[in-house]
Amino acid sequence: MDLTDSPDSDFLGFELLLDDGDRELLARVRSHLTSTVEPVINDYWTRAEFPHELLPGLAGLGIAGLQYDGPGCPGRSSLLDGMVAMELARTDPSISTFFGVHGGLAMGSVQLCGSDEQRQRWLPAMAGMDLIGAFALTEPDQGSGIAGGLSTSARRDGDSWVLDGEKKWIGNASFADLVIVWARDRDDGEVKGFVVEKGTEGMSFDLQRDKIALRVVQNATVRLDGVRVPDSHRLAGAHSFADTARVLRLTRASVAWMATGCARGAYEHALRYTGEREQFGRPIAGFQLVQDLLVRMLGNVTASTAICARVSQLQDAGRLRDEHASLAKAFSTVRMRETVGWAREVLGGNGILLEHHVGRFVADAEAIYSYEGTREINTLIVGRAITGIGAFV
Repeated sequence: MDLTDSPDSDFLGFELLLDDGDRELLARVRSHLTSTVEPVINDYWTRAEFPHELLPGLAGLGIAGLQYDGPGCPGRSSLLDGMVAMELARTDPSISTFFGVHGGLAMGSVQLCGSDEQRQRWLPAMAGMDLIGAFALTEPDQGSGIAGGLSTSARRDGDSWVLDGEKKWIGNASFADLVIVWARDRDDGEVKGFVVEKGTEGMSFDLQRDKIALRVVQNATVRLDGVRVPDSHRLAGAHSFADTARVLRLTRASVAWMATGCARGAYEHALRYTGEREQFGRPIAGFQLVQDLLVRMLGNVTASTAICARVSQLQDAGRLRDEHASLAKAFSTVRMRETVGWAREVLGGNGILLEHHVGRFVADAEAIYSYEGTREINTLIVGRAITGIGAFV
């Protein structure tokens, strides 16, 4: 493989950091997305529906929980996992978010916080996407302050736990087979994790409609009214919010990759458009102001890819810290927002038409910018690390 085999947006050949097998998998993912997802995704985005019929083909790629080495999991590198997340978002940020919830947050909770028996019970089926997962942490009144403000409760009752409360913005929840619910133990006040199976009495959902971003993702409000789960469904290694944060640290790095993919997708569609669109008798790609915007976009994409790649290398080396993931997420999402805006500018009025794809990336970027830690919160995490002074309150 040489640089000419890479996508238009991989200007410095970051894919060359992968070995031949990993690059082959990445190329297979790219080909599948181009042939099966891209032709239909605008229609699903318009209808705010999830393409369930595409799941078997996506499952066949073997990319769910790609970086985990638990039972039945691929056990590949964090760098490959990040590049796959970027590739998914390059075609559609909603599909990338679906995998981030299922293969990142839900599988990550079982991998990092489950017992050996729990990992054996759930991970193989989740890796094969026979069981789809969701991750229920955020609440209607608690987003950034969830660590101290989480109010969903868990009460021990014999060999079971009883969960009560409400969650919001929970992707995949309405059709997930397993919902990872984080609740505060009434006895010790600590946050613990529970695996709640589809159909459990007392768990209900209301889809959140009229979103302007990630419309394919099925976000739901989850209501827990006396939901009873056996103690065997309590994640054995989840003893406090610090354990929840271990999962979020890994997935926050993945969101930085998604943001980079979203920017890449918008840039590549804009680049192709400039070669096809003619004004004043020639392609607009030959206009100086257009080339200036294209180069600015490429610079953003390249810088974001570089910071994400280094974070993944640190993760593979076991040296990733919260502030590393936070810097990547804050930087990449800001650059993403800037890039998709320039891509829309290049397309002019056509930039708001779904047929040219860029408008979808512009809208979806707004969700990626905020979830898994806002820019402000991630800035404070990095600021505390470099100054030694916490400025959260």
